[in-house]
Amino acid sequence: MSEADFIARLRTIATDPAARGLDDDAALLGDLVLTHDMIVEGVHFLPDDGPQDVAWKLVAVNLSDLAAKGAAPVGVLLGYSLTGDENWDAEFAAGLESVLRRYGAALLGGDTVRVPGGAPRSFSLTAIGRASPDGVPARSGVRPGDQIWVSGSIGNAGVGLAMRLGEVDPNETCLAAYRRPQPQLTLGQALVRHVHAMMDVSDGLLIDADRMARASGCDITLMLDAVPLSAALLAVRPDVLDTRLAAATAGDDYQLLFAADPGEAVAIREIGAGLGIALTPVGHAGIGEGLTLIHKAQRIVLPERLGFTH
Repeated sequence: MSEADFIARLRTIATDPAARGLDDDAALLGDLVLTHDMIVEGVHFLPDDGPQDVAWKLVAVNLSDLAAKGAAPVGVLLGYSLTGDENWDAEFAAGLESVLRRYGAALLGGDTVRVPGGAPRSFSLTAIGRASPDGVPARSGVRPGDQIWVSGSIGNAGVGLAMRLGEVDPNETCLAAYRRPQPQLTLGQALVRHVHAMMDVSDGLLIDADRMARASGCDITLMLDAVPLSAALLAVRPDVLDTRLAAATAGDDYQLLFAADPGEAVAIREIGAGLGIALTPVGHAGIGEGLTLIHKAQRIVLPERLGFTH
């Protein structure tokens, strides 16, 4: 059973309105936004990644889901696997404290288990946020005619992983994007009143845009040549179609992907300028369903792999 098949099966159980049909990144219970993510050694992080970086990533990927809902973090519940390495556990705890302080989230509880020595480490986190009075944008709210925007730049973390694997000469910008993603909490809260739909880019820009399009029952056309790539990425990769496809399918960006009426463009640009965050229109929504990809005014065939799936 694939990931998509399993989630489809769970939808028959998750009938409470708070679950939003399992079509979103989070549940909405009253004014609380709830999300849960897991990370597993060898899948989401490398065995020799530092424990403080692993703790940061675990919290950041959950808070990124809150950011995509425009929510303010309240606290987290931790699920932790002990392997008998006391130094590793202590470093993880230090990293956990650091990231929670950075984003103003409290540790509220959780659970620990002991796993056999040599077993892959795995961790889970439930993050709880307070919804904005202006609403909680779902990924299903895109309307035909909307502009599609993305924050920051795309592809740095994918190149950072290649650097960690020794495939590319390292630079600090891409390595930091891989090791310590930055959830866009302040930006998400500022955008809430201006967007129809919003989600974070976790598994890859293409696959997440496709999910947004299908959840909304519309077509999203992305202009691949408009996707923002950083100078750090382009210092090690040429600006060609293959580089752009790799960046748009790599995942781990944790930028915000959002849809808004074109009349909101001025306000959106002002928000980006005020926060010092680049906000780039990369496409538009139309009648249809799914993803269309354009590069230099030419429609191109979607790659077989749109992004990361389990």
